[in-house]
Amino acid sequence: MEENKEYIDELIVAWLTNGLDEKGLSELKEWIAASAENESYFMQQQEIWFSAVGNDTGKYNSEKAFMQFKNRIAGQIQVQSQKKSTLFNWRIYGRYAAAAILLCLVSYFSYQQGEINIAKGFSMNVIEAPLGSITKVSLPDGTQVWLNAGSKIAYSQGFGVNNRELELEGEGYFEVIQNQQMPFWVKTEELVLRVLGTKFNFRDYPGDEEVIVSLSEGKVGLINLLKDEEDAFLSLNERAVLNKKSGDMHVESTVISIAQWTSGQLLFDEDLLPDIVKELERSYDVEIEIANESLNTVRFYGNFIRRKHTIEDVLDALSATRKIDYIINGRNITLY
Repeated sequence: MEENKEYIDELIVAWLTNGLDEKGLSELKEWIAASAENESYFMQQQEIWFSAVGNDTGKYNSEKAFMQFKNRIAGQIQVQSQKKSTLFNWRIYGRYAAAAILLCLVSYFSYQQGEINIAKGFSMNVIEAPLGSITKVSLPDGTQVWLNAGSKIAYSQGFGVNNRELELEGEGYFEVIQNQQMPFWVKTEELVLRVLGTKFNFRDYPGDEEVIVSLSEGKVGLINLLKDEEDAFLSLNERAVLNKKSGDMHVESTVISIAQWTSGQLLFDEDLLPDIVKELERSYDVEIEIANESLNTVRFYGNFIRRKHTIEDVLDALSATRKIDYIINGRNITLY
């Protein structure tokens, strides 16, 4: 086999790189079938080729495969140098080096594709807070989230591995663990938040007129999905208000403790009446109708405790402003 091993090696490399023609393939098969020694040699070459795959870590060891090829060819060149010219030996070495480099590339892109396929395979975790209650969630990265009544978040099972992204529907208060290498993203239908480590409140129920983000610590960036404009940023004791109809968003100061609702309080910080109505419906399991369209632009401030104040207590306080009145009929309430 020694006299034609050089040619056989070229056939094997060509076969491994899908560059072997029909005639060469026939020669290679015939040579392999000629003896057990030939078959063993062929299998050994394949093992070297695929040695970059299948270690215990699940990653490809391309560097190891290249070194194995390099060492084997270096030995072959030393033996063959007595029979062939140096120029021809380097030509053979170059072919193997090229094949090894190709292996590195194939291994890398195969591994990258494997990571993508794994990421696609992750299912979504969905956590909901039922009506009339608050749910606290600890995310895999250590971030704490409080979900208000009727709210939910969804995130991949791979959360914290190669991203920290989640979707929010409703209202959530977040205490985000800092990670400079992996920002924390929260997305709704209208707004996207990007943070590193901070504390903020994000309210965006599907039926609300406005999206409100309030910040109590750190800094966040906001991307308006309703209107093409520059990203906005919130600093300590600021809040962003996004009008869902117009797409306009502005930043204003606030002195309200945004985390109060997590302890069972109902907090209205100059909120629109339609948004307050939806919060009362979720908190007290009632149905409220606004009889006059002119009331949709009225705003209220108020602070109540769910366990202490009844729906009548809240409505009495709102009507004391002389802006509205109400009628209760069982679970149905009309504001006028």
